[in-house]
Amino acid sequence: MKTLYSRIVLTTIAIMVTSSLIAFVLSNLYYQYNLKPYNDQKVTTMAKDIGDFYDRHPELNIHDYLQHIGQLGYQFYLVNDQGKEWLYGGIFRERDLSPETVQQVLNGTVYHGIAEFPSELFITGFFDNVLSNSIGIPLQVDGSPHALFIRPDITVQFGEMRIFFSIIMAIAILLSILLVGVITRYIVKPIVKLTEATQNVAKGNYNVQLNVARRDELGQLADHFSQMAKGIAQLEQMRQEFVSNVSHEIQSPLASIQGFSQTLQTKRLSEEQQQHYLSIIEAESRRMSQLSKQLLMLASLDKEENILEKSTFDVAEQIKQVLFHTEWSWRSKELTIDMSLPSTYIHGDQQLLHQVWTNLMTNSIKFTAPEGIISLRITGQDNPSCSIEISDTGIGIPPEHLPHIFDRFYRVDEARDRSEGSSGLGLAITQKIVQMHGGRIEVTSQPGEGTTFTVTLPTL
Repeated sequence: MKTLYSRIVLTTIAIMVTSSLIAFVLSNLYYQYNLKPYNDQKVTTMAKDIGDFYDRHPELNIHDYLQHIGQLGYQFYLVNDQGKEWLYGGIFRERDLSPETVQQVLNGTVYHGIAEFPSELFITGFFDNVLSNSIGIPLQVDGSPHALFIRPDITVQFGEMRIFFSIIMAIAILLSILLVGVITRYIVKPIVKLTEATQNVAKGNYNVQLNVARRDELGQLADHFSQMAKGIAQLEQMRQEFVSNVSHEIQSPLASIQGFSQTLQTKRLSEEQQQHYLSIIEAESRRMSQLSKQLLMLASLDKEENILEKSTFDVAEQIKQVLFHTEWSWRSKELTIDMSLPSTYIHGDQQLLHQVWTNLMTNSIKFTAPEGIISLRITGQDNPSCSIEISDTGIGIPPEHLPHIFDRFYRVDEARDRSEGSSGLGLAITQKIVQMHGGRIEVTSQPGEGTTFTVTLPTL
């Protein structure tokens, strides 16, 4: 299995090789269609200048003349009408001229071998050292027709430069491969750390530290992964606490039901005692039923997938309905209800928001002493958001408990709340529903003076 490091290195090297081949092919095509005619014309002009200079100075020895010019970086092939040959300068790799070509030059025709040299894909004709890749001109030597063929001696003219460029290319290739290896290692290192971190998370170890001091995409990925791991750790802790709390909540009523059931079966009890124990069993069963319903509701709210069935309705009328449904509870405690509920239309889920007002109203009634006061207010009905305020003159909440009252299974008074059938889920459900509607819920309280819950919801 190839690692990411080897894949990047091999891919980069493959790109370098491929791009080099493509560049060579394109440069060869450029030479064939642009530079080759230019080189042909340039070498032809030079050959004619050499011939004209000799014609103006017939006293020169042609062999010495060509020998000196050849030392300047040119190759010459001289042949007379008798077929006698002379070579000056560098040696041609092949002497592949046909007799017909030589005869044409002897007859006075200029031979353009560079321009007519056949094109090949991976051979740049300028560097092909063959006699046919030359320029041929007619030349009179001592009144006898000769044919002179000339081409630049690449070995002499570009020998050192070829070595120089070869060294540069070799060094560039080696350095490129080395730098690709080093840089790729630098790029892949955070990914290796991420891989190790994901393996730890998969094993249940969420305490991962990714010290990646980078601000690029990989650095951001490492930061996000660290945040995700912390979030998963918190969720795991919450899950364990949730399971523990649920188990505790279920265990308590089950133990009561089991104990009183055994008592009813094994002892002779009076009818009054039997009714008392049966009422306890009924109450505990009702508490378990309420707990299961609230847990199912929390599970549905946590999904938040197509759960809201929104419609436009008057929230003031809905709160009045809740007040009517709880009338027996607040009248039995002779509580005073102070209302200011102007008609206010909002767009939300009626059933879920009904649960919000029921939870808040029930809490206010429960923790308000007889002959107390409960106030219901709606403000901002003409604004983009309205506020629903439910306040009471009850026992209040100590300041140290206020930050936690919306936590699941949290109780201000454990013993009293459990005895009264509270599961500690009502306010958590209330907050979740409000947040799903894009609103917020706030609480202020003073021990012995009362508590005020303020729910802010968008009106549209």
